Amino acid sequence: MDYRSVDLVEVPAAVNAQLAEYFSYRAPEVAALGSPFQKSVSYLEQFVLGGGKRIRPLYGWAGFVGGGGLETGEEDPQSVLRAVSALEFIQACALIHDDIIDASDTRRGQPTVHRAIEAEHQQRDFLGSSPAFGEHAAILIGDLALVWAEDMWRSSGVSNAALDRAAEPWQGMRTEVIGGQLLDIMLEAEGSESAEAANTVNRYKTAAYTIERPLHLGAALAGATDAIIEAFRGYGRDIGMAFQLRDDMLGVFGDSAITGKPAGDDLREGKRTVLYATALKLLDESSPGQAAKLRAGIGTVEDPDAVHEIASIIAGSGAVEAVEEEIDRLSTSGLAHLDSVTLSDEVGEILRTLAIKSTARRS
Repeated sequence: MDYRSVDLVEVPAAVNAQLAEYFSYRAPEVAALGSPFQKSVSYLEQFVLGGGKRIRPLYGWAGFVGGGGLETGEEDPQSVLRAVSALEFIQACALIHDDIIDASDTRRGQPTVHRAIEAEHQQRDFLGSSPAFGEHAAILIGDLALVWAEDMWRSSGVSNAALDRAAEPWQGMRTEVIGGQLLDIMLEAEGSESAEAANTVNRYKTAAYTIERPLHLGAALAGATDAIIEAFRGYGRDIGMAFQLRDDMLGVFGDSAITGKPAGDDLREGKRTVLYATALKLLDESSPGQAAKLRAGIGTVEDPDAVHEIASIIAGSGAVEAVEEEIDRLSTSGLAHLDSVTLSDEVGEILRTLAIKSTARRS
C-alpha cells in the first residue's frame, strides 16, 4: 500500500496483511504454550482473517488522514495503520462473545466460534459437555482477542506522544462497547419497549466503537485540532446510529445468503431494537391485537413460518418507514458536522463515501 494515499480500496487488504503479520509474530509464543493453545488461537486466526469489512480500521485511517497526519509527517503511516488494525481484535472479541450470549449458530455464513469448537469436541469424543466446552473455550478466545488488541495497539510503532493523545478515546471505546452490551441484555431481560433505551444501546454498543471512536482515535494519533475531533465525533455518532438502525432492519428482513445469519435472527433472540419499539408503539394505536402478537412472539418464535408472521406484523405497522426516515435524518445530520470544519476534498469525499456504505448497506 502507498501509505501517502487515502484510497479506501487499498485499506482493507493492508489491514489484513497487518493482522496476518501479527499472528505470525505471536506464533512462537503461542507454540511454546502447547498444542491446545495453538488450536484455540487457530480459531481466532480463522475468525479474524476469514471475513469482515474492516470498517473500524477504515474509519481510524480516515481520522488520521483527515486530522492531517500525513501532512505533518510526525507519525509513521505504516505504524498508524498497524495501530488501527488492532481494532479488529476488539471487534473479534465483541462478536465471539456476542454470539455466545445470543446462542447464535452462524456468523458470516460459517459456524460461530463456540459452535465450531463444540463440534470438534463431539467429533473427538472428549469428556464432558460439548456445548459447555465450546462456550468456555470461545469466551477465553474472545478474552485473548481483547488482550491482543491492547498489545498490537501499544506495539504498533506510533510514538508515546500519540498514544497519550489517543488514551482517552481508546479507554472510553472499550468501556462503552462492554457497557452497551450489558445494557442490551438487560433490556431483553426486562422486556423493554423503550425506543430511547434501544437508542442508548445503539449509541454505545455500536456507534461509538464502530465509527465515532475509530475516527477519534485516528484524529488523536494525527494530533488533530479539537474542532476536527468534535466534527468527526458528531459525524461518527450520527452515522454510527444510522448504521445500527440499518443493521436492525437486516436482523429482521435481511437475506441470510448475504448477511450470513438466519433471516429473522433478531426476532428469535428477542432483541429490543428501535424497530421493535417503534412497531409496538404504532400497533398499540392502530391494531392492539397485532401488538399483542408481536409482544408474545418476540424472543419465543422459532419456526420459520412463525418468524415470518412476526416480521410481517412489523412490516405492516409502519415501523420500517419510520426507521428509514430516521436513518435519512441521521445521515444528513452526520454529514452536516463535516461542514463545520475545513477538510480536503479528498478526505470529505472519503467520509461521505463511508457514510453511504455504512447506512445504505444490505449485508
